[in-house]
Formats: sequence, structure tokens, C-alpha cells
Amino acid sequence: MKERYLFDLLAPVKKRPKVTAPKRQIVIQPSESLDKFTALKQEALTCQRCRLRQGATQVVFGVGNPQAVLMMVGEGPGADEDRQGIPFVGRAGQLLDKILAAAEIRREDIYITNVVKCRPPQNRMPQEDEVAACVPFLKRQIELIKPKIIVCLGALATQTIIAPEARVSVVRGRWFERFNARVMATFHPAALLRDVSKKRPVWEDMKKIRDIYRTLI
Repeated sequence: MKERYLFDLLAPVKKRPKVTAPKRQIVIQPSESLDKFTALKQEALTCQRCRLRQGATQVVFGVGNPQAVLMMVGEGPGADEDRQGIPFVGRAGQLLDKILAAAEIRREDIYITNVVKCRPPQNRMPQEDEVAACVPFLKRQIELIKPKIIVCLGALATQTIIAPEARVSVVRGRWFERFNARVMATFHPAALLRDVSKKRPVWEDMKKIRDIYRTLI
């Protein structure tokens, strides 16, 4: 396993490394399920449930395979995500790409979203009522995708999915059962950019996730 991708944090991302991923069997869901997912996305794109939509360029619903075995949930869109309409495309997203490549998990095979779908002003943490307004979309995404593994990236996702009092530093690396899926929390990629000491714990978590993921595809 080439771990250099994960630990070369400061190198610019020129292109996504080529990796050999295990072949996965695509299970075609009934068109009704996909129709419901499309309808949910359209509902989210026109959402005005909280103040975040007023200051956001667009709703960042999620990206990836709607039949994914693995789902990753972050906190909320940043400036780059707000501009492009895709989660995890800024510096933290580039680092996430490196982590996934090191684990030989193809980004296009998984589903990536955030707890809140609109960018908070100045990238602040979403407030309680903003989270409450957006969580129904996240829960419905999980119900329709039916992932076998959910990875919580950062505190907000961890507290939303695992437990309100959960701390990433305490619960990371452990498996929980939520939404009929195995759930693990780890540090948000943005935290690694601020504190390189978190690199090793995240990689240890990703190896556990990778090993289970390989048994499910």
C-alpha cells in the first residue's frame, strides 16, 4: 500500500493518482428508488428552510454513486464547494482525494455529502437550527442510498449521526451501528491541514474502513 499520498499534505494536487480498485458488482435499484432520489435532490435545490440559503451561491446536495456501499458525510460546503456545487473540492477535498487513493477507494464509487447543504457565512460552523433544518435531507439520502458503511468526517457529522455528545477524538476508529450501516468517525480533512499530528490516526481509521469496504464490494 502506497501511503505517501496521505502524508504528502503540502504537495499540490496535479491529478488524481491512478489506483487499481477491486471490481464491484453494480446492483440496479428499481427506477422508483432513483426517481425518489432525484426528487429529493430537486427539493433540496429549492430549499428555503433556513437563513443559509440566502447567502449561498447554490445548494451543494452531494456527489457520487446513489447506490454506493460507502458514504462519507462532512460538515458543510466551503467557498470552493459553494462556487462549484460539489462537496470536497477545495484543499480539504484534494486531501480527501489523496486519502481515498491511498486506500484504493475510487471517489466515483462512493457518495459524498455534508450535514448542511449550503455554505455558512465565513465558513463558520452551522448553528443548531440550521442543522435541524437540513438533517431531514441527510437522513433521507441515507435511507435511499442504503450504504453499508458511513464515514463521519469531523465533529458535526459525528454528533449528527453517532451521538450528540460524541467527540471525534474519543470515538474515532470505532464501529457503531446507525441507519442499518456500520459507522465510523474520523477527523475532517481540514483538521489535518491545521494539525499534521492527526494524519496517522486518520490513516489508521481509513485502513479499517478500507478492509471492511473490500468485503462488501
